Amino acid sequence: MNSGHFVVLEGIDGAGTTTQTARLAESLRRQGLRVRATREPSDGPIGAFIRQVLSGRVVVPGGGGLTWETMALLFAADRMDHVQTEIAPFVARGGVVISDRYDASSLAYQSVTSGTASDGPLTWIRTLNRYAQRPDLTIVLDISPEAAAARRAARGEAAQLYDQNEVQRALAVFYKNLPGHLPQDRIAMVDGEASVDAVAAAVMDACRAVFE
Repeated sequence: MNSGHFVVLEGIDGAGTTTQTARLAESLRRQGLRVRATREPSDGPIGAFIRQVLSGRVVVPGGGGLTWETMALLFAADRMDHVQTEIAPFVARGGVVISDRYDASSLAYQSVTSGTASDGPLTWIRTLNRYAQRPDLTIVLDISPEAAAARRAARGEAAQLYDQNEVQRALAVFYKNLPGHLPQDRIAMVDGEASVDAVAAAVMDACRAVFE
């Protein structure tokens, strides 16, 4: 495989993006590639704040949460910081960056929670992210909302902002249609309900098709 690539894993909560990001990074390192596994929200200052919001530790006066517009702005700001400080420099030096989520998550999560069926939110979110470096490949782990909910329950973790089942069902539909939402990007759909090893093999196959 040639080096100098940017790969993103996407899917609804419980799809396995974190597990498969780690598995892919390990496999590529065994092949002698320089690899950086990262995530969004990032580990930078804005990303750390977003994680507090997602866990319910940040509320606005009156006890409510932040609006979808504010969340979209925060994610876009974190993304540009992520690209400039971590993704772009590593790829430019010939490394492979694998990100657990990227701007497809903003398109999905903020548009779904906007409460409108129009294309307005999607258009605005695309504009916010127009300078974000494009991935060489986005891999969507396709999984049913029911299977993902069972995985989240098995983890025993506290529910986060977007964990409501109705939101996850809408997100699953959005991700199935992701190639239509990002027609200029290379997107591969992988069965996320297969075994961890089978999913990892399919993810690697999708990468080979791009890297070689």
